[in-house]
Amino acid sequence: MPETASDTGLLLRALAFAARKHRDQRRKDALASPYINHPIALADALANEGDVHDTRTLVAALLHDTVEDTDTTFAELEQEFGVEITSIVREVTDDKSLPKLQRKELQVQHAPRLSQSARLVKLADKICNLRDVLAAPPANWSIERRREYFAWVARVRVGLGGVNAELEQVLDGLLAEVDTLA
Repeated sequence: MPETASDTGLLLRALAFAARKHRDQRRKDALASPYINHPIALADALANEGDVHDTRTLVAALLHDTVEDTDTTFAELEQEFGVEITSIVREVTDDKSLPKLQRKELQVQHAPRLSQSARLVKLADKICNLRDVLAAPPANWSIERRREYFAWVARVRVGLGGVNAELEQVLDGLLAEVDTLA
């Protein structure tokens, strides 16, 4: 549970901000699920599976895709949520000006150098993404594309070790399910 009423207020403010920013976005699954479900799932995985209760980390999880996938700027995040939270979001944000393959390779390279909070957010992001690929994959992804995604997540996972045994165990279990893709 959050430690203080101000922590709860900050979490709810971040949730409302993320919901507003992602309001018109949908996931790529066949049902076009509301995008906001994804950052909520990250915060839920962190708190309830990883026993992470650091408010800054949970808020960063809720906000982790706002700069990458909406018109949000780092300056706006800093004004709304401060330097520390913005710094975590910055660490997990891909530079969309780079080609997709380069962005993916940079995630592999940067994973070991992320702060503890950013590594937690990244672990939760990969957990939630793999769950989505298993349960409700993007509609146009072939089995081969899904397997490639699992292989790439396994490469990122190598650099995320040592930060939260529970989350790492969950991610490893999901990675082992690659053979169930059919």
